[in-house]
Amino acid sequence: MTAIAEDVRAILADLGFRSLDEVVGHPEYLEQVVHGREAGFLELSPLLYVPDTGTARRNVLPRNEVIPPDPTLSDRITEQVLAGLQANPDAPIHLAHKIRNTERTVGARISGQLALRYGDAGLPEGQIRIDFEGTAGQSFGAFAIRGLSLRLWGAANDYVGKGLGGGEIVIRPSEEARFTPHQSVILGNTALYGATAGRLFAAGVAGERFAVRNSGATAVIEGAGEHCCEYMTGGCVVVLGETGRNFGAGMTGGHAYVYDVNETFERRYNHELIALSRLNGDEYEHFLKALIAEHLDKTGSPLARMLLDHWETQRYFFWHVMPKDNVVQLEAATEGSAESEEDEEAVKA
Repeated sequence: MTAIAEDVRAILADLGFRSLDEVVGHPEYLEQVVHGREAGFLELSPLLYVPDTGTARRNVLPRNEVIPPDPTLSDRITEQVLAGLQANPDAPIHLAHKIRNTERTVGARISGQLALRYGDAGLPEGQIRIDFEGTAGQSFGAFAIRGLSLRLWGAANDYVGKGLGGGEIVIRPSEEARFTPHQSVILGNTALYGATAGRLFAAGVAGERFAVRNSGATAVIEGAGEHCCEYMTGGCVVVLGETGRNFGAGMTGGHAYVYDVNETFERRYNHELIALSRLNGDEYEHFLKALIAEHLDKTGSPLARMLLDHWETQRYFFWHVMPKDNVVQLEAATEGSAESEEDEEAVKA
């Protein structure tokens, strides 16, 4: 390294400069190598052209001067929430902000600060609610912890709720939207990747690979792309609409519900590890209906309202998706319960 530094200093001295900072912005000292295979055939003169503007075309900051970055949306939210908690740790906090797609990972920083102070348990459900309007950038709500509720009027990019850890995310169209929600994409690919807990409600269609490696989060969406629920090990996903190919590939835990009014799902799910069944009025159906009611309450979804208003007819279009091992255990338990009831009836007779 010493030899390289000495060579650099010697070259700079030959050019009349004392440091690398001084030579910055002087392309007139560059010459194109015209021999050899690497760049001899390229015309680089436009890159080396120096226009005569009458002013210096170089900007070298002092070496020790550091320009602090402008505060981001995440910075402002973190400051506001922590100030509110310091003033009154038990009082609910409600904030509202505009958001743009250049604002990424909004929600992650405040979640980290809350986890640092309160641990994985976080805060009471919904103590901190932040409303957003606009289009969120990548990883909106990533790692959101319990107690944090993020509600977005607009749309979001990829990786919504990545690593969701107990928080709540609600996405619904803006008030000015004129499209039909369940026919339009409202969040991007790979949402809920690696989520461990929490809830997501989105009044619209999600992209590909929704809930990949989900191990505990609950979600309701109104359509999904390919590879939904891939490698899922826990939690619950409700899709109130069509899915893409390869649904449930590698799914070993949790369960899902798919509204299949167009009868396409049987051709699109992965048969290797999961099995389908219809609703039969048991606790799973009651759980599903309650989730759809919560989805309506949180998002105002017209589709959810229609399903609840016509439940007795629409319930027949739902598939219940579970890993095959779970289905076998459930069927065995059901058969055992039926046999017990028959035995009891026989004893009474």
